[in-house]
Amino acid sequence: MATYAIGDIQGCYDELQRLLEFIEFDPSKDKLWLAGDIVNRGPKSLEVMRFVKSLGKRAITVLGNHDLHLLALSQGNRRHSKHGTLDKILQAPDRDELLHWLRHRSVMHHSRKQNFSMVHAGLPPQWDIPTALALARELEAVIRGPNFHKFCRQMYGNEPDLWSNKLTGMARHRFITNSFTRLRFCTPGGRLALQEKGSPDSQHGKLLPWYEMPKRASRNDRILFGHWSTLGYHEAHQIWSLDTGCLWGGALTALRLRKKKKPKPIHLPCPGTLKPGKN
Repeated sequence: MATYAIGDIQGCYDELQRLLEFIEFDPSKDKLWLAGDIVNRGPKSLEVMRFVKSLGKRAITVLGNHDLHLLALSQGNRRHSKHGTLDKILQAPDRDELLHWLRHRSVMHHSRKQNFSMVHAGLPPQWDIPTALALARELEAVIRGPNFHKFCRQMYGNEPDLWSNKLTGMARHRFITNSFTRLRFCTPGGRLALQEKGSPDSQHGKLLPWYEMPKRASRNDRILFGHWSTLGYHEAHQIWSLDTGCLWGGALTALRLRKKKKPKPIHLPCPGTLKPGKN
């Protein structure tokens, strides 16, 4: 049995199928860990959702910002609707079933057996793994619960940008959401710098990639993430970055996970659906 972690698919269904064929993925015994953003901008988001859902327990998917965007659209929040390609899902005959399935994906996955954690974007420096898992479960309860509509209507925004366990209500939920699904850079004081989206050599001032924060509470844990296509595949500081920009003409990456051995990446070159900087 093999376990593979795959970076952002973003509706690139054909490329996903080619990658699975290349690694000889066997759904009867192998497992997939998907680092979020399985939908949006690519041409076949509906097909990706249906396929991943059909894998059942053989696929573990964490929620990314584009996945949450789909959920927000389903609840009438069209604040960023011009940047999406999700109408086919929202108009599909199995729409409600697919959205219900998506709502019940995790925000963070942790496997003691594999000795890995997986999130879509990152962890703020104040959180160790037990704290992050507890906050992930807290956010999942909101997304799956009776306040789901209210959450979707209010989730967008960059504030607050500094963690405090005293945060309550939507401010608390927004910070948790932004950390798990949007984080790239932090200030030296540990604030989220959500406006910065470029590569690690392009940031302003003294900002640091979240995984390079010197006192990061999770620095001794192995963490997989996606979200950062301009970073590409990167292995350092006990982290593995898996978004290699399939959508933009880069590659779709699968990382074979091994508890004791060094994980092995497999990169499938992609023709690209969009040009960088274009929606």
